Amino acid sequence: MPQHVPPSAPAPAASRTHPHPTADAVRPAEHAAPRRIAFLARRDLGNPAAGGSELLVDRLAAGLTGLGHQVTLLCGGPAAYRDYRVVSAGGDAGHFLRARRAFARQVGETDLLVEVCNGMPYLAPLWHPGPSVCLVNHVHTDLWHMRYPKPVARLGRRLEHWALSGAHRGNLLVAVSESTADALRAIGVDKDRIRVVHNGVEEPGPLHPKAEEPLFLAMGRLVEYKRIDLLLRLWERVRPVTGGRLVIVGDGPERGRLEAMAGPGVEFAGHVSEEAKHRLLCQAWLLLHPSLVEGWGLVVTEAATRATPAIGFDIPGLRDSIADGATGMLASGESAFAAHWCALALSESRREALGLAARTRAARFRWDETVRSFRTVAAEAMAAAAVNGQSTEQSTRQRGR
Repeated sequence: MPQHVPPSAPAPAASRTHPHPTADAVRPAEHAAPRRIAFLARRDLGNPAAGGSELLVDRLAAGLTGLGHQVTLLCGGPAAYRDYRVVSAGGDAGHFLRARRAFARQVGETDLLVEVCNGMPYLAPLWHPGPSVCLVNHVHTDLWHMRYPKPVARLGRRLEHWALSGAHRGNLLVAVSESTADALRAIGVDKDRIRVVHNGVEEPGPLHPKAEEPLFLAMGRLVEYKRIDLLLRLWERVRPVTGGRLVIVGDGPERGRLEAMAGPGVEFAGHVSEEAKHRLLCQAWLLLHPSLVEGWGLVVTEAATRATPAIGFDIPGLRDSIADGATGMLASGESAFAAHWCALALSESRREALGLAARTRAARFRWDETVRSFRTVAAEAMAAAAVNGQSTEQSTRQRGR
C-alpha cells in the first residue's frame, strides 16, 4: 500500500516505513522544510477552465504562504493577483514549451519545485536538477483516447506514463487519493515513493435549509468525461418518478450541446458566486456526480459539509470521497444510478441519515490539514535531496550553465 499522510494524523515516523530519512533525521532543523517553493501547473485558479486541480494548488500555495514560505506559481494562460506570486509563461498549450526558460528567467532560485502533472507533463526533472516532487490528481490513461485522435492519444499516454514512472524516478509523488496512488503503482511507480495527501474543504458556515421541492444538483466543468449528457438521459427516466428540478452548475465546451439535449426541469446555472454555490449545495437533496474519471471528486466533499449526500459511479476517486452506503451511493451502471436516485429522492429519512454521516466524515478534511500534510512531504523531499548531495546552490549553478 502507498505511504499515506492522513488529513488528521501526525506525520509518519521515518523509522517505521519511510524509504528515505525524514528531514529532521538527517539535517539540522533549518532544513526541515523548503523556504522557497515553486509550483509548475497548467492553469491559475482565475482561468475560466480552472477546476479542482487549480483549487488544490491555490489552497496549497496560499496556505504555505501563510506559514511563511515564499511561493511562486508558474502557469499558462491568464494569471491573477494572489497573496503569492503568479507568473504566466504564455498560452494554455504553448507554455509547456516555454516553461523551462520562464522558470529560469522569472522564478529564479527555488528550494523545491512542485510539478503538477495533469496529463501532459513538463518533464521538469530533465531540466531542473534541484529537489522536486510531482503532484498528481489522477492518471489520464483512458482520457487520452477519449479526447484525442489515436496517434496523439498513444503518444500522450506513453509520455505521461514515462514522466511519472521514469522522469520522476527518485522523486516523491503526491497523490490526492488512494485510487490515484493505485493508478501510479499500476504504471510502474514504486509504492515507496507515493504519498497520499487528501483535498480539503472550507468551513461551510451557517447552513440553509433543504429545498421544499426536489432539487438535484450537478456541479463541475462541462467537459466530456464529466458525462453530464448521461445524467440528462437518466433524468428523463427519473423525473416522472421524483419530479423537481435538476440544476447544473458550471461551464465548458460541452454546454451548448448539453443545453440542446436537455428536457423539462433542467436549469443550467453557469458559473455562480461562492454565496450561490453554498446556497445550492445546502438546498440540494442530492449531489449527482456521473464522471468517468476522478482523482478525488472535491465537490463531493463540499456537498458533504452541507449534509448533502452524493451519488456517483463506482470508479477510482469517487470510491475515496463517497463511502458507499454510508455517506452516499456508488452505482455499478446506469440503471443502478437511476435506481439510487429515485430511491433516495423518495426517502427523506435515508437522505438525512446519509447527509449527516457525510457531514461528519467531511469534518476530517480541511485545507489547513491538507497544507500541513503537504508540508511534511516537502520536508521529506528536501531531506532526501540533502542525503543525495542535492542542494539549491547546486541547482542554481547547473541551471546557469
